[in-house]
Amino acid sequence: MARVLVTGSAGRLGSRLMGELAGRGHDAHGVDRDVLDVADWAAVRGFIGDLRPDIIIHAAAWTDVDGCAQEPARAYAENGLGAGNVAAAGAMVGALVAYISTNEVFDGLAERAYWEYDAPHPINPYGFSKWAGEQMVARANPRHQIIRTSWLFAHGGRNFIQSILGAAQAGKPLRVVTDEVANPTYNNDLAAAVVALVESGRPGTYHGVNEGYTSRYDFARYILDRTGYTDTPIAPITRADWPRPSTPPGACGLVNHAAAALGVRLRPWQPAVDAFLAAEGLLRE
Repeated sequence: MARVLVTGSAGRLGSRLMGELAGRGHDAHGVDRDVLDVADWAAVRGFIGDLRPDIIIHAAAWTDVDGCAQEPARAYAENGLGAGNVAAAGAMVGALVAYISTNEVFDGLAERAYWEYDAPHPINPYGFSKWAGEQMVARANPRHQIIRTSWLFAHGGRNFIQSILGAAQAGKPLRVVTDEVANPTYNNDLAAAVVALVESGRPGTYHGVNEGYTSRYDFARYILDRTGYTDTPIAPITRADWPRPSTPPGACGLVNHAAAALGVRLRPWQPAVDAFLAAEGLLRE
């Protein structure tokens, strides 16, 4: 049993991590931004120094991608400097630090899915802030894991699945981009994988995603077909037709090589979506 600190424990991933850790017999402690500002070095050093965890899972982040584009300095402070603070304080007490990162550290211009040690090249402030965080974590603490994920969907709150179904239920026209590609990833599957990785104790960079990748358009089509909205049309558009403050990368699928070598795999994204829909009472066979 390990003493584990989860930052961002009130979030959807953080709360699921707390449950996974408790279920596997760990002494789980959670903290959220209303108690600890990770950008405050003195506060972070004091909090972690008092708790002295064996493992820290740093899930706290500002994930509003468009908000990060509008306030890049805040994104850098919270996602970059904050991660560095947590990793450095963890190093002082000998803790393994796992940092949850994103596929948006890549530019989406490769002709294949990205491997763990492909060179990052972020093209928006959110991706840059997370890439800065990756570097700060790696430099501050040799006992670190960087775990990248993408297109996370979870129970509660709002996500892409709920947005698509909400529009379909309301009879609103659907327009979805065809040139943005990544791995839809189920929050429950990711949480279980993260816990397995920290239990392994193996430092490194990992891709925590459900297997396979798809476009936003095909993801939306799958959601509608599996929930009884087969006849609901979707107008295909490109990213250029959907202006927004942030520029998302194009083809940015991830492949899990490193975690799989440790026996940590996530199922393909389609059955993961089915499991989510079934738990929500929305799956129609």
